[in-house]
Amino acid sequence: MKAVVLAGGYATRMWPITKHRPKMFLPIGESTVIDRIFAELEADGRIDEVYVSTNERFAPDFEAHLADSEFEKPTLSIEETSEEDDKFGVVGALAQLIDRENVTDDLLVIAGDNLISFDVSDFIDDFEQRRAPTLAAYDVGSREKAKSYGLVELDGERVVNFQEKPDDPKSTLVSIACYAFPADSLSLLSTYLEDGNNPDEPGWFVQWLQEREATYAYTFEDAWFDIGTPESYLDAVAWHLDGDSLVDDSATLENASIGDNVHVMADVTLENTNLDQAVIFPKATVRNGDIRRSIIDEGTHLEELDLAGALIGAHTTITNGSPQ
Repeated sequence: MKAVVLAGGYATRMWPITKHRPKMFLPIGESTVIDRIFAELEADGRIDEVYVSTNERFAPDFEAHLADSEFEKPTLSIEETSEEDDKFGVVGALAQLIDRENVTDDLLVIAGDNLISFDVSDFIDDFEQRRAPTLAAYDVGSREKAKSYGLVELDGERVVNFQEKPDDPKSTLVSIACYAFPADSLSLLSTYLEDGNNPDEPGWFVQWLQEREATYAYTFEDAWFDIGTPESYLDAVAWHLDGDSLVDDSATLENASIGDNVHVMADVTLENTNLDQAVIFPKATVRNGDIRRSIIDEGTHLEELDLAGALIGAHTTITNGSPQ
């Protein structure tokens, strides 16, 4: 079995934090979003190759990341795009990868910005019992949230209706961009695209596929986070930390109050500062601040600031509310 980790997005909703780094490299505790996925794929003996589908802009970042890792399975498969407007769409990029890498085996496809609470091996077990297209589905608990995803309607475990980003969702069970396809279904991607269908979101393909071939859902509970916005990232960090905080030993704290779900990285300096549900990247300095639900990038210098819901880019200096 082959696996594809989709890592080609530009994460514009999280700029400036993700303007110069893939969002998949955002830390979740001591690991990163994508390394959690790599670790599971590495451990499953049924998967013999992992293709990391990314774009030309971030290819050097992934090359360096994989070179420094202990993972043996992942290899890069690079889209010929470097800007958001050049993207082929997820379905288009996936079809190109299958052709480029000559994939003829069963295929697991998972978004590299997925933080999931189930074991990927359990999902593969479920797929292998049926040998049919299978998706992972999660109840987001809110019809407003469901508008942003592919809505799944089931009869038992079989998908009987699928609506990509519906305006008026009838339920809250959604597809989470984790799919498994038997080898003999892969050619349908090209058929779908040749018929002029939407190449962007994989949900459009699943909506088309389930009307032509029996498709099933693996449902799970606990937690799932789509790391696409600052809010979802901070929520994912909070879920992982579970009310605790993670402060690197090299950080300097002087009269600093560390609240719940705070991650402070290496060589950070905090003086007379309160933090709550915040992520502070390496070598940042915060003095006389109150920081809540915010992300402060590396090398930043902040003084005399109260922030809530803020994103501060790398190497920014703001004192008394004025950028320098």
